[in-house]
Amino acid sequence: MLRLTWVQPEDLLGHELRQAAQDGREPKAVAARWRAAGGPEAPARAGASPEPASRYLRLLAEDLLDELAELPSSLAEAEPTDLAAIRALCPNWPAAAGASRTTGSGRSDRVTGAAGTGGPAEAAASGPAAPSVPAASGSAAPPASAGAPVPDPERLEAAWLGRAVGCLLGKPVEKLPLDGIRRLARATGNWPLTTWFTARGVPDDLAAKYPWNRRSAATSLAENIDGMPEDDDLNYPLLNLLLLRRHGKGFTTADVARLWLDELPAGRAFTAERVAYRNLLLGIDPPRTARHRNPFREWIGALIRADVHGWTNPGDPAAAAGQAHRDATLTHTANGVHAAMFAAAVIATAASGAHDVHACLASGLTVVPPGSRLARAVRHAIELAAVHEDFDTVVDELHAAHAATYHWVHAVPNTALIAAALTHANGDFTGSVCRAVSGGWDTDSNGATAGSVAALLAGSPAALPERWTAPLKNRLATSVGDFDGSGFDALARFTHQEASRP
Repeated sequence: MLRLTWVQPEDLLGHELRQAAQDGREPKAVAARWRAAGGPEAPARAGASPEPASRYLRLLAEDLLDELAELPSSLAEAEPTDLAAIRALCPNWPAAAGASRTTGSGRSDRVTGAAGTGGPAEAAASGPAAPSVPAASGSAAPPASAGAPVPDPERLEAAWLGRAVGCLLGKPVEKLPLDGIRRLARATGNWPLTTWFTARGVPDDLAAKYPWNRRSAATSLAENIDGMPEDDDLNYPLLNLLLLRRHGKGFTTADVARLWLDELPAGRAFTAERVAYRNLLLGIDPPRTARHRNPFREWIGALIRADVHGWTNPGDPAAAAGQAHRDATLTHTANGVHAAMFAAAVIATAASGAHDVHACLASGLTVVPPGSRLARAVRHAIELAAVHEDFDTVVDELHAAHAATYHWVHAVPNTALIAAALTHANGDFTGSVCRAVSGGWDTDSNGATAGSVAALLAGSPAALPERWTAPLKNRLATSVGDFDGSGFDALARFTHQEASRP
């Protein structure tokens, strides 16, 4: 029996009830009707419940999804989706960078805290950074770098590699609870996390209690890695690279939709992206694709698509955030969109090579409405990371603040964890990816974004420890376009070309 994930109305309803409670609607009456009819809760971790609902429950779920969509939100003004409304709420919205850019080396001296070729960078991976940084609670971002040089292909290759490494590190423990991640790593002497997960040495009873992600273990445990396997966290940057090659930086949300229908296999889309894809096939136009029966519209999917927008707008976080907004609104609203804009602005600032990780995170906050749940969670995470020496304490505090409220794929807790990891590691590559993955939730996505930022700060593939990059063999698997088998050096050259275009 086929139970297609992320689209069954009876499964969507439970997620929408939770989303409604989070975004300031009053879903109690609808929830009571659903439970009185015998409707199930949403699956906690899987994309679909094991058995289909009755025809009556499925029809009821569809009606209740539409009814929930009509309820007013008390948070709408503080958490808008419209770009003009977002900008109006951001007092420190970054100034646009100069129109002209040079295409020179784009290199600068390595910023404080960036990873090097061993030495302090390696030491920082296992020990706490205990940085002394401001809480970034609304402070202005670094000025836009007028005429900032396009990052050279080496820096962009590092970014692609960093994203792949962080993703691959998190793949085998995706969907596992925090306690399981810690116990599996400790069983092999890999805690605090400093290298790839392995099944070698894990006791049978522990492996049975916390099984590795079944789709990923065969390609992402240390003993199995042979190049970069396919993952949506790399597919979406590839799609956005295609997007810019075909439409340039002036692309529209409709261009994103058409590209997906042409190049993205439906089975490779998940959560909000799969629902939006279905909505396109139903003839629904963007941005309604993000809202129609889509309870995942504030999850992390848009954030994982943001890197290319930052890589191609070095020193111009406003332009990067604008591109990310046009991309994100195909599938997401409010905090889901804000998370993508935050990531794009952070990455654009890092791509300039002129700022440390703390300035990059501060830049990201300037494009997020300061009263939003996302902004508050990120500020809190940065504050925790700045005052606690032990990162496990930071993670425990974040889980205490968010785990009971949000799904493990929601943008709010995951963006906060990424910010905490980067802050606590002071931008060091190994420290950043290991902290991001060790914090649980959406482990591969968090590792990927943290890896992208930290690798940009490191500046070149040679600055990334070989134990991370060598197993990737400069080879990426994907079902997107003609990119299957591509090397990260080739992807960097393509990205450099797009970054160089006006």
